[in-house]
Amino acid sequence: MGNVHVLDHPLIQHKLTYIRKTETGTKDFRELVDEVATLMAFEITRDLPLEEVQIQTPVSEATAKVLAGKKLGIVPILRAGLGMVDGMLNLIPAAKVGHVGLYRDPETLKPVEYYVKLPSDIEERELIVIDPMLATGGSANEAIESLKKRGAKQIRLMCLVAAPEGVEEVHQEHPDVDIYLAALDEKLNEKGYIVPGLGDAGDRLFGTK
Repeated sequence: MGNVHVLDHPLIQHKLTYIRKTETGTKDFRELVDEVATLMAFEITRDLPLEEVQIQTPVSEATAKVLAGKKLGIVPILRAGLGMVDGMLNLIPAAKVGHVGLYRDPETLKPVEYYVKLPSDIEERELIVIDPMLATGGSANEAIESLKKRGAKQIRLMCLVAAPEGVEEVHQEHPDVDIYLAALDEKLNEKGYIVPGLGDAGDRLFGTK
């Protein structure tokens, strides 16, 4: 079963508090999400494999370590996931970026895929699906399913905040996917919002209502 990793680094927790606050405006909200995404990328890449190379320093020859060429891909779920892309690219600029667009069918309330554009070598990449919120888990499951259908083998999910219900839903459908969170919140309310959560991440990122 995929594991849940709550990234409790003090800087992540500190910035998340300001992301949650009602009075944080669009500009600050966007900058904070960007910064937290960079910090989370630092934690999520902790286990990337290394290999040894021979180099020349100004003093002597040396054996040193470099990344072992593992290819990464970042896949934001549109549109709120876009708010976390630049923050991750700050740290891993060589990663390719794909996009998955989903909307909620007003009749069935199920997510429907409307746009998918992915790197051509998706099956060779470790993909990190990003979305600020993991609420019911419906969108995350649909996005992960879209990637698997197209040949993806290694997928992680990274969100700012999640409800236990959403985590459970993803575990049920995709037990092989590890989940990385800045916070595991208390519950979903009757409207499907995460409590205490941070409101609608898309609206707060892009200034829409």
